[in-house]
Order: sequence, then C-alpha cells, then structure tokens
Amino acid sequence: MDHQPISREGYLKLKEEIRRLEQDEMPVIAEKIAEARSEGDLSENAEYHGQREAQGLLQAKINQLKNKLANTFIVDKADMPKGVVTFGSRVSVKNLDDGDVEQYEFVGPGEEDYTGDVMKILTSSPIAKCLLGKKVGETAEFTAPKGVVRMEITEIVD
Repeated sequence: MDHQPISREGYLKLKEEIRRLEQDEMPVIAEKIAEARSEGDLSENAEYHGQREAQGLLQAKINQLKNKLANTFIVDKADMPKGVVTFGSRVSVKNLDDGDVEQYEFVGPGEEDYTGDVMKILTSSPIAKCLLGKKVGETAEFTAPKGVVRMEITEIVD
C-alpha cells in the first residue's frame, strides 16, 4: 500500500478514534464476556458467543485504523505549491460531457466525506489521481464504471 498524505488534524482524529476504541469500548466488551462466562456452560451461552464476536469485530476495526494510520504521512497544507492541484486543494471542475460543475477537496484517510457541497475525497481516488498536478484551464479524464469522464479545472482554492 502506498503512503498517503494526511493533515495533522486527520492524523490526530484517527489516533483519538483508536484510543477510544481500545480504552473505552474494548474494556466494556471484555467485562460483558466475563459476565457471560460466569453464567456457566459456554457451549450454549449465546450472550458469551455474541460478545466474543463483537470483540473480534472491534479488534478488526482497530487493526484497520492502525493500518490506515501506519500508511500515512503528515503534510502541512500551507507548504503545498499554490495554483496547482495538490493535497488539501479545493477544486471546481466542469464535466465536459454534461456541463455539471462539482467541487472536490483532496484529503487523506479518515478525512473523506462524500456529503455536502464540497466532496472531500481521498488523494488516492481515481478522480484525484487524474487531477493532481493540473492547473486551472487544464483538462483531465479518468475511467469510471459509466465510461470515460472528461473534466476541466475551473478553479483551485489552495
């Protein structure tokens, strides 16, 4: 997996989520497992098996977040070049086929948000990959499930 840029805020957000899961949620599940174990026969104890499954799912989520964090590097948006699409840029693009205008902000893992007027998308996404390094007025294209999407950069907000 390639290392991906992330803002300091995004990095701290992921670290806090890992801390919360490990220190707040995991002990609660461990306590519920202990309570269920004390009820006797484990072979027919649905509560015990359910809590063990919840523990496994929570641990998988923790591992996924730790892996995500391990494959990032912190980038200060202020240090990025101006006038070119980079990590942290907010970009307006015009679809050259249908004329629709959309706005994207390029973010790191854990910072993505596909709701709202400006979609925060990963720098590793196909859209971001084709736009990174481009300037206003330049065109780019990428292949989507519906076919080739062609777009022109109309504005870059650094």
